[in-house]
Amino acid sequence: MKYAVIATDYDGTLATQGTVDEVTLAALKRYRQAGGCLLLVTGRQLDELVQVFPHGHLFEGIVAENGAVFYRPDQGVTRLLAEPLPPVLIDTLVAQGVGPISQGHIVVATWEPHGATVERTVQELEVAATVIRNKKAVMVLPQGVNKASGLAVALAELGVGPEQVVGVGDAENDRSLLTACGLGVAVANAVPELKKLADRVMAGDRGAGVQELIDWLLTES
Repeated sequence: MKYAVIATDYDGTLATQGTVDEVTLAALKRYRQAGGCLLLVTGRQLDELVQVFPHGHLFEGIVAENGAVFYRPDQGVTRLLAEPLPPVLIDTLVAQGVGPISQGHIVVATWEPHGATVERTVQELEVAATVIRNKKAVMVLPQGVNKASGLAVALAELGVGPEQVVGVGDAENDRSLLTACGLGVAVANAVPELKKLADRVMAGDRGAGVQELIDWLLTES
């Protein structure tokens, strides 16, 4: 198989309104049965993901918090891939009226229209962090942490090179994922900038696009 790994985003790619349908799950299982490996690469916090998606066992690894956390479902082992951001960041954002704010192991997240305030606060506090957008979501992560950096950790554990990986996503925070893979794929509902970046754009939205991708990969192999 030319592409031994599919590294897929969750929301807006695999999932529709937070849920993965049975047809998409069946496609994932077909890919595994053919010898393929699956990685989930998401901006979601791990605890939140596990609550809404009880099929993590289908994946060799889960990169959560947009690259900051790596989890092996088969081992039950979670690795933090960066140091947490300083507490003063959240304290200052709250004082400036930013909310709601969620904090994972590493990521600090909120929503628009607070993006500009978050960027300004990071600059003023001189925090070594990057503000990453995912449609209306706004995430703050330590510098150098993104989906590509998290994917690199996962691939090193699996002993697989990036040229063997298909990355698939739908949003701005998937840019690094697609560019880090041998083949970058956007589902049909992806934002225009990701479609422009992608090597291939599927005809189907969300899970239907992933199904289409898997069918194509299995035919090509």
